[in-house]
Amino acid sequence: MPKSILITGASTGIGRALAVEFSRRGYSLGLCARRLELLESLRDELGGETQVAIAKLDVAEFASVPEVLHKLADELGGLQIVIANAGVGERSYPGEGSFHLDRKVIEVNVLGAIATIDAGAEILKKEGGGQIVGISSVAGFRGLSSTPAYSASKAALSTYMEGIRNHLKQHDIAVTVLNPGFIDTPINTHRKSRPFLISAEKGARLMADMIEIKVWSSTVPVWPWAIITEIMRQLPERLWSKINV
Repeated sequence: MPKSILITGASTGIGRALAVEFSRRGYSLGLCARRLELLESLRDELGGETQVAIAKLDVAEFASVPEVLHKLADELGGLQIVIANAGVGERSYPGEGSFHLDRKVIEVNVLGAIATIDAGAEILKKEGGGQIVGISSVAGFRGLSSTPAYSASKAALSTYMEGIRNHLKQHDIAVTVLNPGFIDTPINTHRKSRPFLISAEKGARLMADMIEIKVWSSTVPVWPWAIITEIMRQLPERLWSKINV
């Protein structure tokens, strides 16, 4: 029986690319996102050889997350991997009347991810083990002045997953945190500069490799982001403030 994997935010971007990559690797797929029509199109594209269960889900509607994840798990006959991928990015700054955008980022990227992880952990505990993956970002290593709420949300997700690792290890559930750099997806196409950009397809291959060997955490790709993020961490705040524009 093929392994089964659940991916939130699977209709576009990294989530979609991961669905295609894991389909190539023979996994059964549980896919959810806000736009059901895009999931239907993806299911048709993947063809009949891959078992694909789909469901409409907005992870910010927290009460519906457990119901949808359990439904997809039942359709697939169980789950081995849950990927909390759904996320949004908004540009907003304090004092400009855009708090509603910050709230949306936190609700989706932090609380929606935690709701996904909570429901996923419940399923995997009953399965006797598995793996939970959180798609964070290199933006979470320091507060970026261009997207402060997004940076905060990804830092929160990474810290939360670090905090749950030991507890879930007792239940034979591995925890993986992936921190992509610039992957060519709609969430960042508006940016004038996207250094070290890679395609969504390449990003998905790298992430799938990391997931399959159950890394604890990694930048994606490893080079050059592992070095860049370490430099980001070590820079004094006064120096960081001068280049963080």
